[in-house]
Amino acid sequence: MPDQSPAVSLSPPDALRRNLTQRQLSMLAIGGAIGVGLFLGSSVTIGLAGPAVLLSHVFCAIIAMIVAYALAEMAVVHPVAGSFGVYAEKYLGSWSGFAVRATYAVVQIIAIGAEVTAVAIYFSFWFPNVPQWIWVVAVSIGLVAINTMQVGRFGEFEYWFALIKVLAIIAFILIGAALIFGFGFRHAIALSNLVAHGGFFPKGWKGVWLALSLTLTSYMGVEVVAVTAGEAEQPEKSIPRAMRTIVFRLILFYWLAMTVILAIRPWNQAGNALTSSPFVQAFATAGIPYAATVMNLVVITAALSSSNTDLYLTTRMLFSLARGSYLPDSLGRLNRNGVPGPALAVSSAGMLAAILLAIFSPGRAFLLLYGVAVAGMFFVWLVILATHLRFRRALGSAGVAALPMRLPFFPVSTLLGGFALLAIALGTFYVDGLQYTIPAFLPFLLVISILYFKTRKRLRAARAHAA
Repeated sequence: MPDQSPAVSLSPPDALRRNLTQRQLSMLAIGGAIGVGLFLGSSVTIGLAGPAVLLSHVFCAIIAMIVAYALAEMAVVHPVAGSFGVYAEKYLGSWSGFAVRATYAVVQIIAIGAEVTAVAIYFSFWFPNVPQWIWVVAVSIGLVAINTMQVGRFGEFEYWFALIKVLAIIAFILIGAALIFGFGFRHAIALSNLVAHGGFFPKGWKGVWLALSLTLTSYMGVEVVAVTAGEAEQPEKSIPRAMRTIVFRLILFYWLAMTVILAIRPWNQAGNALTSSPFVQAFATAGIPYAATVMNLVVITAALSSSNTDLYLTTRMLFSLARGSYLPDSLGRLNRNGVPGPALAVSSAGMLAAILLAIFSPGRAFLLLYGVAVAGMFFVWLVILATHLRFRRALGSAGVAALPMRLPFFPVSTLLGGFALLAIALGTFYVDGLQYTIPAFLPFLLVISILYFKTRKRLRAARAHAA
């Protein structure tokens, strides 16, 4: 049975150091959210919906905002490592808490593999004859080294990593606007490409719906702020501010950047090819000297930043499960830098998978890895919204009034977010490369459920023996 007691601050089950500042927290969240889903995955979403993919981004932004606000409410009351896994255990039950943490850890491990694979794809823009696995190995070694730093130093490194990405997107939008309206150029491109080549809805509303499955993954990263709550300075202040910042920046950056891509280059030239970033293709089409090369360097930095953040997140989730006695105690140990070293080693498994896929299936490696991660994140977000419903009920009206950040239109907004996620998940059955993501996730959920019940039985036996 879930814990029905009123929400109170949970005692942190760890000894992680609260060294992440609000400045670092905001950039860490952006680093986790703005990644290959936008810079590489948008090739697929444009092919699915055409210019109408802009509406897909609007719908996904609304869902992301609902999840972000729900998480911020819970993270302020419970600023602990394990984040929504701990919340799910308290308000839904121990199985939910274990399942969502295990799923999130595995999803992030897979996502890391997808992102380092994306880096290899980007490098092929300059070095088409170099095997992908060489880049994957080199990048993996560097990321592990960064994550062994003290969290304050890691946060500072990631801050500058993510800042490059943010500045590049702003520059891309400004240069794109100049091309569209003819500022400093001989001819204005204008917005004709948004309605040419089959109109704004070349694939109809069905295309908008199908594009949601991958577009939503571009926003899956807003939960980073909640995961870092266990290492955040003054979480009651920094978390709400960081969450507001990340959500509105993502909406603005994504929508404007996608508008520029679609205006500069006809949507039907993007196709579904995962051979380079559409950001790079757009500048190459525009003919600006060296712009494509510079943009390719930027998207490499973006992929490194998001994979760096995902490695951090996975490590903390495994650490939380170990401290909750669901995984071996060794994964809950900290090294002299205050970093869960054994958990970091296990979290690097996604990079090994990426290396193997880059050797044996380089053409399909990215979508194979990324597609598997999609279904897991749908489950994670659904559990977050279900937890939020129980959290609000336990908090009571007085507790809700004291929250520094509240989700508007509750409970309608939370319920609509959940139904929307289910509808988007159904769309994966009709997207080439994603048809088997949901069916593949169900056996995984069964496996972790069996693991949970075996672990619970062992824990009960150990407690009975100790008593």
